[in-house]
Amino acid sequence: MNIYCKSTLHQIKVAVTTIVQMIDRLAVHDLQKRPTENKHSIGELLTHIALICEADSLISDGSSKAKMDEYYTNVSYNSLDELKDGLIKNYKILEEKYERFTEEELLEEVTSYWGVTYSRYEWLIEIVAHLYHHRGQLHAMLVHCYGIDLQVSLFE
Repeated sequence: MNIYCKSTLHQIKVAVTTIVQMIDRLAVHDLQKRPTENKHSIGELLTHIALICEADSLISDGSSKAKMDEYYTNVSYNSLDELKDGLIKNYKILEEKYERFTEEELLEEVTSYWGVTYSRYEWLIEIVAHLYHHRGQLHAMLVHCYGIDLQVSLFE
């Protein structure tokens, strides 16, 4: 596997591992908490986070808006364990996909349904940024809005 992909996937795995650790600190009633009206609840944010690896991978394949809407409609997580399992499963899907790409395939450019064009490798970097963004958002919600002491180190 390309050394850059290997390193990038490692950073995604760090994010996934620490998000799982945060989920392990929650009770089921925490999923309903909504620190800001008209914004995601903790459960809704975690559902979005759990889908990022697979959903962004589909986007990086050039999936249409209709296909993505269908994907989001057909996936739901109803418990803390389902969120963790989904997050881990979707990471493994992404990892296996990127392990198979050749150097040439990593450099192929793919355009999203909203018109952004990146190489496959750039899409992988976008996934890192997307996960870390929402992990930080989740951490801030739990710590600053609800005073939950997560005791999770966010970096190695």
